[in-house]
Amino acid sequence: MTDGLPQLDPEEQRVLGSLLEKQVTVPASYPLTASSLRTACNQSSSREPVVTYDDRTVLAAVARLKDRRLVRTVWSGAGSRVLKYHQLLTEVLDVGPAETAILTVLLLRGPQSPGELRTRTERLHDFADRGQVEQLLGAMAERLPPLVVRLERRPGQQDHRWAHLLAPVPGPTDQGPAVDREAVLSEGVAARDRKVTVAYDVLAATYADRLGDELDHKPFDCWLLERIADLAGDDPVADVGSGPGHVAAFLAERGATVTGYDLSPGMVTEARRRHPLVEFQVADLGSLIKPRAAAGWGAVTAWYALVHLAPSELPRALAAMTRVLAPDGRIALALHVGDEVRHVDELMGHQVDLDFVLHDRDAVLAAVAAAGLIDVEWYLRGPLDEDVEVQTERLYVLARKRG
Repeated sequence: MTDGLPQLDPEEQRVLGSLLEKQVTVPASYPLTASSLRTACNQSSSREPVVTYDDRTVLAAVARLKDRRLVRTVWSGAGSRVLKYHQLLTEVLDVGPAETAILTVLLLRGPQSPGELRTRTERLHDFADRGQVEQLLGAMAERLPPLVVRLERRPGQQDHRWAHLLAPVPGPTDQGPAVDREAVLSEGVAARDRKVTVAYDVLAATYADRLGDELDHKPFDCWLLERIADLAGDDPVADVGSGPGHVAAFLAERGATVTGYDLSPGMVTEARRRHPLVEFQVADLGSLIKPRAAAGWGAVTAWYALVHLAPSELPRALAAMTRVLAPDGRIALALHVGDEVRHVDELMGHQVDLDFVLHDRDAVLAAVAAAGLIDVEWYLRGPLDEDVEVQTERLYVLARKRG
């Protein structure tokens, strides 16, 4: 104990964080067996960093925690006496569900901003808004002893991050990426979506004029899109975030039966005008449904359709696309990657209010894996000339749904 709080090493933090999380999210299978606890610790989603603990590492951490009365063993199973593990940290700290949710995410993911905490605690506790999270963090910092501390803002960060005090306060190199990609949700999902819709309604005609022929200058994109059209075969293809329709039209020219979906009515109108032989509809990615005349989509493409999403939204977006795929159907993504959120007030001569998220490659691939997709291929390429595209590194992902 230090200043009245237990001080945990990284393995102990991961074990306790996993027990806290599963106690809320899967109560029917809690307490956890050693095998389930190891799986929870090594989970590829909602963990930073992702680890690969073996049984010995997990059980050694459990033993240390038992010695400090932070974990206890429970015998369960009629006649089988299966040994399981239950956390006692909430009793030791005397915290309620809201504080527990905050501590769980901090233990599992390291320092977080209030916006990140609000979105990443959704399955653990229902915070009304970001302000409620900030208020709770303040109260937790004023406890005796304090449970959390606000860290100094680093260059590139839009908000302060908070760390738990169940371990030494992390230095600048231990605080994770400087960029706070969750800040795009600071006003909520609905407000972000309204800004995106308004901006692209205004941009639609100019956007189509400037980028409608961009595939003529992008041989790698064309190669991958041609593969997708071939892999889909006779099954229909959904192009989400279809914009002015040029990707959907390219796929259609390669023999695919395509429907384009976009959140912006202005973009859909422009796409229909320019590509009258392809069907386009106004729809949110999350409301995507299966095609009328097939068991599922042969492929779902999302060419820069995820550029305005926070990282916490990626698993849900991938799950929504995977859900409507036919067996052996493909997901294909193109994204900007990097350690940055780019805010623009002016684009193509129009006033807008948009944030473009440059995603982390590993976070994208973790969301793909969490969706249950297999045979994953991914490619990175550098930017083409400035007169062809924005200067960012590009990530392409192609993956298959199990048959």
